[in-house]
Amino acid sequence: MVFCTLFDSNYLDKGLVLYRSLEKVSDDFHLYIFCFDDRAYDILCSEDMERATIVRQKEIETDELLKVKGERSMAEYCWTCTPVIIEYVLDNFGVEDCTYIDPDMYFYSDPKILYEEIRSAGADVCICPHRYKDDSLGRKLEKRNGSYCVEFNYFCKTENSRKILKWWKDKCLEWCYDIPEDDRMGDQKYLDKMATFNGVHVLENPGGGVAPWNLEKYSIAGKEEGTFILEDRERNRFGMVFFHFQNIRYISDRWVNIKSQTKDKKLKYPVYIPYLKEIDGVRRELLNKYGLDLGSFRAVRSGNRWMSFLQRYFAAMKLRSLSDLINLDTLDKLSGYEQV
Repeated sequence: MVFCTLFDSNYLDKGLVLYRSLEKVSDDFHLYIFCFDDRAYDILCSEDMERATIVRQKEIETDELLKVKGERSMAEYCWTCTPVIIEYVLDNFGVEDCTYIDPDMYFYSDPKILYEEIRSAGADVCICPHRYKDDSLGRKLEKRNGSYCVEFNYFCKTENSRKILKWWKDKCLEWCYDIPEDDRMGDQKYLDKMATFNGVHVLENPGGGVAPWNLEKYSIAGKEEGTFILEDRERNRFGMVFFHFQNIRYISDRWVNIKSQTKDKKLKYPVYIPYLKEIDGVRRELLNKYGLDLGSFRAVRSGNRWMSFLQRYFAAMKLRSLSDLINLDTLDKLSGYEQV
């Protein structure tokens, strides 16, 4: 299994936890990490990561990319580069396929089950649905962000796959902004069109793609060999392959808004509390070993000055539930929720 991801030093905590989660569940993977600043590159090269290849940002930066780089926010530029790094891996590392994964994901079981589905479908490309809850909020999110998520995007070396990948790359180079429009939003809403192409498979296993925006659709039925067993409203059970910890926001270095989109502590805390412990441990490692203090870094997505100000200083404070606000010094007190 070949994966690729990209991030800068502000996401090193999440990126390292992602890699270590893969190490726990599989001995048959390789992760290509594209570092979007020198600090991330230097630190990752100092880490013991035998199943990773570390690549500098400049290795992928063509004249086309450099032309749009100054016009887009850091997040928008990363989105622009998503299909680019997939293409780079396929072109330069002698692999037969490559799957993009987001750095803020965590694997709970071997993703080979997802590849078995892809192979069984005879797919050239695989994309993952958001699986939003069918309510007013879910429909609003789907209209804004599209039906599919850029989080687990598989491409192989077939002619059809490469043609689709190039189409996506060209679209992102042409336009990739944090602006919701009818048929585009960042790099993501292009997937709605991609889903109609021949050879594109929509991932069916609900264990691939559990995330804040669909967690409330399920209940935790148990845990087997480190994997959460989830149950939907029709009592169908499945193992969680990965969870996408998107949009966790640090209010300060010790206070976090997990933005889980559910009020149910018994549902969210067993998932979030162990992850926050790992992230906190890696943050301490990075500080002690490399002097990297991530503090209360808050990512912004928009290139618009006013919108980026709101995202940096106000988005972290928006709470759907008071139980989403967690003091990292109290994680051990919440450990009872970890027992499923």
